[in-house]
Amino acid sequence: MIVANGKPLEEIIGVVKGHRKILVAGCNECVTVCEVGGTKEVGILASALRLHFLNQGVEAQVGETTLQRQCDREYVVGARVTVEPYEIVVSVACGVGCQFMAEEYNKVPVVPGVDTSFMGGALERGVWSERCQGCGTCLLAKTAGICPVSRCAKRVLNGPCGGSTKGKCEISKDVDCAWQLIVDRLSSLGRMEDYEVLTPIKDWSTDRAGGPRMRIKEEVAS
Repeated sequence: MIVANGKPLEEIIGVVKGHRKILVAGCNECVTVCEVGGTKEVGILASALRLHFLNQGVEAQVGETTLQRQCDREYVVGARVTVEPYEIVVSVACGVGCQFMAEEYNKVPVVPGVDTSFMGGALERGVWSERCQGCGTCLLAKTAGICPVSRCAKRVLNGPCGGSTKGKCEISKDVDCAWQLIVDRLSSLGRMEDYEVLTPIKDWSTDRAGGPRMRIKEEVAS
């Protein structure tokens, strides 16, 4: 899932300053799962904004809505009746959803209420860990299901660097060395011979080197 963190309330207040009809828009997908932009969080942020305006003696209307997916134009377009009466939208979806909303409603400012962070999964309730950076050429088959691109601070592709100590990364004793994890997994699978095979220089053009990426599935694209 895409994991995000809520922006400080003071920052959001600064962005909506001067507007009196504000819509807080959430998303029922990733940001709901990571508990930062679902219906519950929309309600909390909207209530905080109302309280701020009340304390300032300012009359303001703060609305709430949650789209099924802000990253899907079908649902974004379907929210037109809800969105257009407002002066500004605070999107608490990921950066993709916020941009889709902004592209569709070009007469209504759409601003982010969260900071999009990474693609990851839940380790436990309230704890998420990065697992993928969308590099475009997956290496997991070679590295026993552990990604050196997302989990190694240096993105080293052929074994640990000299800073690895007792299975930990040099950046922090709380961060596992990705390559130690890879070696341990390869060993448990009886695949240590794979560790001896050098990975060639990575073609980063499938990452961000070629600008914004697109995927087109010809058989379904209109």
